[in-house]
Amino acid sequence: MAPPAPSSWPDSLAGTPAVAVIERAINRQRLASSLLLHGENLGTLANVAHGIADRLLNDPRHATQVFPPKQHPDFFALRPAGKSRQIGAEATRDLIGRIQVSPQISHRKVAVIYEADRMNTAAANIFLKTLEEPPASATILLLTTRPYSLLATIRSRCLHFRFTDSGHEALADTDEATRARWQSTLADYTVWLEQLTAGVVEKRAVAGQVMGIYGLITRFNAVLGEATTQAWDHQKAKLPDELEDEEIDAIQTGITNGIRLKLFAELERATAEFGRRQLAAGDGARRPLTAAIAQLEHDVGLLRVNLNESAALENFLLSSLRVWAKR
Repeated sequence: MAPPAPSSWPDSLAGTPAVAVIERAINRQRLASSLLLHGENLGTLANVAHGIADRLLNDPRHATQVFPPKQHPDFFALRPAGKSRQIGAEATRDLIGRIQVSPQISHRKVAVIYEADRMNTAAANIFLKTLEEPPASATILLLTTRPYSLLATIRSRCLHFRFTDSGHEALADTDEATRARWQSTLADYTVWLEQLTAGVVEKRAVAGQVMGIYGLITRFNAVLGEATTQAWDHQKAKLPDELEDEEIDAIQTGITNGIRLKLFAELERATAEFGRRQLAAGDGARRPLTAAIAQLEHDVGLLRVNLNESAALENFLLSSLRVWAKR
């Protein structure tokens, strides 16, 4: 009887370059021992981790028995615990001890650390030693929505994969007109990038490119405002009447933050798609694309420490002006 098919990747990620790289490495049995999976949606990261675990633990070339990944005897998980929601030293030592011994039924063990940024200092230092000398038969997957909260030494010892969800999810509770305005904004952003790579040096055109930055910022903020208002109108009807004003403010802030992160993720997707087209055309876009995505991730990270979204977007677009126009 043929072995069961591996679990599906999330629909929004199936066929993406990151998933293709991971699947190819698994098929060649050359996947790195430590992977850092990061993005704005922990649920998506968990689905990716479970997909990787399924393919490693139930590899038909080695597996004698097949189990769902989370029920597999060679699957181990570490999550935040307690009121402080931290990953402590004792739990970390226990996980390390479990992955140091030989697998029970598979040829590998898989350990998933959910919300890895919640490791306290002691746990992080203990875990770092394992990353420096990983067990030969173990694959370690760290999941986080805040990669820059991890020790730099931990980040440097992992292969990084970023996963983003579609901006349509962020606008699920908005009307058709708002969604259309967002798609129009993304399209004009791509046109702006095309103008940068065209090598125009005439002063009036350069001034237009700079002014285009502030037009994009204005439109981004308009869509964010509309989407937040409409999502709040949709959400508040479900809330209990006894909520305090501070609790309501926290919910509204959470809605805004969630939407803006997903809009930035869609902006990253549009940048990557533009860069891939440039690469396919042989235009040597690898370096500016890498620099642009790194800058966007940096600016999105600053949003988590209360940087205004307009300032973050302005910084990203001004950086884009420099990296793409230099080609």
